[in-house]
Amino acid sequence: MTRNLRFVLGLGIRTKPRARMPAFLSRTASLACFACGCSFLICAPLARAQSTAATTWTVSIVLPPRLVAGQPATLAVLGVDGRLADGIAVDLGKGQRVKTDKTGRAFFTAPADVPVLIATAAGDSAAALIDVPTTGSAQQGSSVAPVVSQVDRFSVCGGGFRGDVDANHVSINGERAFVLASSPECIVVLASPRALPGPAKLAIETPGAKWTATTTLASLHFDPPLPPLVPEKRSKLALHVQGTDQALRVWVENRTPGVLRFLRGDRQEVLTSGGAQNSAEIEVQAIATGDFSFHGRILAAPDAGIARRYFSAAENIAPKDLRHEVKNLADRLTHHPDDTQKVWRETEAILSTTMAGDFRTLMESAAAALQ
Repeated sequence: MTRNLRFVLGLGIRTKPRARMPAFLSRTASLACFACGCSFLICAPLARAQSTAATTWTVSIVLPPRLVAGQPATLAVLGVDGRLADGIAVDLGKGQRVKTDKTGRAFFTAPADVPVLIATAAGDSAAALIDVPTTGSAQQGSSVAPVVSQVDRFSVCGGGFRGDVDANHVSINGERAFVLASSPECIVVLASPRALPGPAKLAIETPGAKWTATTTLASLHFDPPLPPLVPEKRSKLALHVQGTDQALRVWVENRTPGVLRFLRGDRQEVLTSGGAQNSAEIEVQAIATGDFSFHGRILAAPDAGIARRYFSAAENIAPKDLRHEVKNLADRLTHHPDDTQKVWRETEAILSTTMAGDFRTLMESAAAALQ
């Protein structure tokens, strides 16, 4: 969830809101801001209409987290405005290239001879693990993180899904959800804008199969800084969680460090208190007057197994001076799977000096699995 605010000498300024389209099928996890009764902005999901050429110069690729070798799958592409983008060419490697249709998605077949797929398009890249096909009848069932975001996309994995995204139907507490991407093993889901924070029952249906899963939808809200922001003065941002009394790990990123500084680092993990007043505080300092924004997302439990697979793939294409170091990271997770935070910090150190490319994409995927 992203927040965009403006301050001038400690006074909040409301910016003109953008119109919000009501159609559910037009909604994405992108956020538009509208003014409320206090001196900050509340952000609401934008419509899921297609992006125009002016808003797709850089994109975000959405892949199912796991694919099946030689089996069909569907990806999605979001424009810089967060809306599904049509007509975007996506390079999947080994000569396979697809273009998104009017729904902003594209159908493809997972390669059968590599352990990961790397997709690139218009300034973005994404990776997905590739599993070997299972013998016999396909496993049916699903698993989802115990707490997921009410407004951001999340994955449901297990088996029995369809690579054709439109063949997977999902509802959350009776409200139809939107399936962005899919493979036989995983689907990527976005809840209905009518979904409320709290316990959630997912009903999943594919041709010939039905099953359910449970999770909790959580919503993040930020209060305006107290005391009000004044250049060179310290203040605090309050983060509140709705929908669960469980303590959550939230990754918060400062998007405008020239205007606002997070005193514990502009990228930091925050642990909420849990309980009825589930909240956390972020210490900040104003640097200059102007607009500022920050983003918060709920972190799932670290997965050493997934990270290890990405490290193994990265080792094969790593620069010579890093190959041994990347191999050691994979080996440490094999022998010490609980050492995720130390390995994550070392991975971040490598990324701080790594240029864009396939190696960086794999290392970023490993780091994401360790958070």
